[in-house]
Amino acid sequence: MNDDFVYLDELVPGIRWDAKYATRDNFTGKPVDGYLANRIVGTRALCTALGRAQEEAASLGFGLLVWDGYRPQRAVDCFLRWSAQPEDGRTKQRHYPNIERAELVDKGYVAAKSGHSRGSTVDLTLYSLATGQIARMGGGHDLMDPVSHHGAKGLAPTEAENREHLCSIMENCGFARYACEWWHYTLESEPYPDVYFDFPVT
Repeated sequence: MNDDFVYLDELVPGIRWDAKYATRDNFTGKPVDGYLANRIVGTRALCTALGRAQEEAASLGFGLLVWDGYRPQRAVDCFLRWSAQPEDGRTKQRHYPNIERAELVDKGYVAAKSGHSRGSTVDLTLYSLATGQIARMGGGHDLMDPVSHHGAKGLAPTEAENREHLCSIMENCGFARYACEWWHYTLESEPYPDVYFDFPVT
């Protein structure tokens, strides 16, 4: 692993995570190339900022649940290969119910390069510290649909409020939102803005 990358749980004790791409619980329906362990890795700068975000979330009664951080380029390549395969219906209803798999690249949901591979982007949500329940956000991780966009119409008030809480926490801690995915944030002062890494998560 690059010397400037760390395991999130080692730098931010108590943070909750579930690395979706190390499991079958993702839009490809199987573990993704490059994820050999269910752990979250990121640049030291990313993980330090997430530590601050965790403290800010706690002040509002929330914890952070992280789904992805650094993503090897080989995983991005795996997504591209998967998007070109015939539809099997296994994950369509949950992750891309209103478009075809073959459209995911053209519509920008799957791309040849990902900011995650630079090591300072994160996918995450909030959970209640009191109950442990994941906050309702009006759609799950990697739901490739307009309802996942910031400012989407038709959300319940609690869902919209939870998205605003997450956005406020992250932006106050130096992250920028991605307009099309409420769960996706990139560190504004990322240390490797032009480097796409490809070491595996082990």
